Amino acid sequence: MSAADVTVLRTPRRRRDASLLTLGLFAAIAAALLPVFSVMQPGSWTVQAAFLTAAVLGAGLVARLFHLPALVATLLEVGIWLFALTAMFGRATAVLWIIPSPATVSTVPGLVSAASEEIRTGVAPVAPGIGLAFVLVAAIGGLAIVLDHVVLTARMPLLAGVGLVAVSLIPTIAIPADVDVTAFVLLAAALLFLLRIDTRSRHAASRPRHVGPRRVGPRLRGRGASATAFGIAAVAVIVAVVATPLLPQPALRFASGGTGGYGTTINPNLELGNDLRQPRDIDVLTLQTDAPTPPYLRAVTLSSFDGSVWQPDRDDTVNVPGDGPVFSAPPIDPDIAVAQYTTDISVGELDSPWLPVPSPATTVTGLQGDWLGMPDNRTIVSRSGSSRDQDYSVQTFAPRPTLEQIRARPVGGSELGDTVRALPADVPAVIGDTAREVTAGAQSPYDALIDLQTWFRSSAFRYSLDAPVEAGFDGAGLDAVADFLQARTGYCVHYASAFAVMARTLGMPSRIVVGYLPGTMSSSVGQDRATFTVTSSQLHAWPEVYFEGIGWVPFEPTNSLGVPTSFASGTTGGTGTTPNAPQQQQSAAPETQATTAPSLGNQDGPGLQGSGTTGATREIGPGLLVGGGIVLLLLLVAAPAVLRALRRRSRTIAARAGDPVAAWAMVQDDAVDLGIPVPGGESPRRFAERLVREHGSDPDDMDLLRGAIERVSYAEDAADATNGPVLAEAAARVGAGLRARAGGVRRAFSRVLPRSLVVRPGTAAAEERDRVGA
Repeated sequence: MSAADVTVLRTPRRRRDASLLTLGLFAAIAAALLPVFSVMQPGSWTVQAAFLTAAVLGAGLVARLFHLPALVATLLEVGIWLFALTAMFGRATAVLWIIPSPATVSTVPGLVSAASEEIRTGVAPVAPGIGLAFVLVAAIGGLAIVLDHVVLTARMPLLAGVGLVAVSLIPTIAIPADVDVTAFVLLAAALLFLLRIDTRSRHAASRPRHVGPRRVGPRLRGRGASATAFGIAAVAVIVAVVATPLLPQPALRFASGGTGGYGTTINPNLELGNDLRQPRDIDVLTLQTDAPTPPYLRAVTLSSFDGSVWQPDRDDTVNVPGDGPVFSAPPIDPDIAVAQYTTDISVGELDSPWLPVPSPATTVTGLQGDWLGMPDNRTIVSRSGSSRDQDYSVQTFAPRPTLEQIRARPVGGSELGDTVRALPADVPAVIGDTAREVTAGAQSPYDALIDLQTWFRSSAFRYSLDAPVEAGFDGAGLDAVADFLQARTGYCVHYASAFAVMARTLGMPSRIVVGYLPGTMSSSVGQDRATFTVTSSQLHAWPEVYFEGIGWVPFEPTNSLGVPTSFASGTTGGTGTTPNAPQQQQSAAPETQATTAPSLGNQDGPGLQGSGTTGATREIGPGLLVGGGIVLLLLLVAAPAVLRALRRRSRTIAARAGDPVAAWAMVQDDAVDLGIPVPGGESPRRFAERLVREHGSDPDDMDLLRGAIERVSYAEDAADATNGPVLAEAAARVGAGLRARAGGVRRAFSRVLPRSLVVRPGTAAAEERDRVGA
């Protein structure tokens, strides 16, 4: 039977394998994205992403079934991706609803900016809006294009598996939680399926198609190796799923002063890093509130700072009655609007003597045991009891000044002591200098604080739980603050301490609060009440500054967490927002005069330049977008040629050193680039004869290269460094001859988009002639 007959007989199998690989890749992508639902609520974007993935992979499969070149298949997939995204998110400005126009392209920066804002301010699981949905669907579709090329063109499913595992781990890294066993099993099964089909296809392709020597290099020994690999992988999956949960888990911390038993606690000394780095996240409480947005919950207030440690307040206390007011109404000027809300809290696995309450609280009812209230900071504490299993109700009396009112108010007041202003004499100069530089353009204390908040929340800073530990500044003292301002990476403790200390260097009374971020909505009751769940990972710290006639106003400098403080102008009819109402999107942002935060020349990382105090993002004009797109396109076009040149240079150096394998690989790569088949079952002798017979290669050069590769394959120590330059020159002449005899289009494509970067000699893709330019 001739080789052509064998090829015809194998065509149906190749088609079937390509179809199965496409189906398996779709299943693997779906399984890898299942953990995303822990941080993103499913919705219409899920259907859109599934449709786009199926359309992209289906287009690639059709292209391969019709034996279209790999480049054409990729271009077809990119076109489907672009047209589908336009139909989903930009059809209002598109031509014929699917072809993007300049107006359609100009909407992309706004969608990306909206997505960034949703991620920055959202609480997991986020319900994606139009911007975040666009980014998610586009990213998933792009991932499908890349993986389709890796699996079905380059035939490297293992590399695709590494990428999919990394994608599936992103949600777990972002929000630490238990492994999603179902998603893990499905992803493992899909990857094993891909590896099985790819192995079977390679085994079929490697069967001899000629009489003569076998191909150089290792060969699969048959179904035994495949079955063994499959069995090992299956055992690994079973062990990971069954045995891992049986391993001892890290014990959760005992509560300080608690009632005993396992649970989580609140560290009152700003040593929150270990709490936040706990490997398991547990629910600590649930709450229902009639407030329009869930409140931050304060537990401990820290006002005293000696330069090394922030100490919890130890002020006078009052007994908490069973059913009456605990604190009097806060002293708020009569012209300041107030809002009264009721929040019902049910504590579960929180074992702490400090009680989480919204602020500013006036009445706390329903507590069991003896509890004390601190009027100066409106916190609740017990000397012997615990917050575990407590059910209580809290009424709050919150000021809601307008932007004009808070701008007109000075900070401080005669009723405050020196504790909230005190700083040691040895404050590092970088702290005060940075505070003054950031707030240089502020026209009021409030504007200065907003400038600080905006600066901390800008791209100049990064949230990280581990970086401070690795860099050795995981603390809240002056040295840690100075190091934090240099490194510009840390978590809530560093942001809150830096903000509070910098405010004091500006003469403003400040303090730090430890408590919890607003929880995640778990259910709603009618239209006035909603239920939220708060977890241990939402333990948080934030600063407060005192304004005369208003009281203590919280701010949120921590990058990527919470919602920044803002107040609406009285002329807009809105109401102000603070971290006590963290997601009140209907209120307008303050219309303050833009100030410029500094770019500090002596610090690493970019400064925030040209940003207003509202933290608004500048719009990117269409001209800048098009220019940037052209530059990016040119870089992308040039990248394959640069990579190919680097690899050719590396192999030329190895060939000159006497490596026949490198010289032979140079010829194979040139053949693959030009669309010349390089079958895995063809011996070096037959391949050399075919290049001479069909493509006009020099017989002497091919005999030299063929003889060298056969000697090194069948004889020990056959490599000869003295012949290295001759081999390298022969390989270069063969490649130049192949390119000279190729068509102009084919030759251009071999330079710009070299197939050898993704198509390996001997793979199924390398066995078929690329028809581009033929």
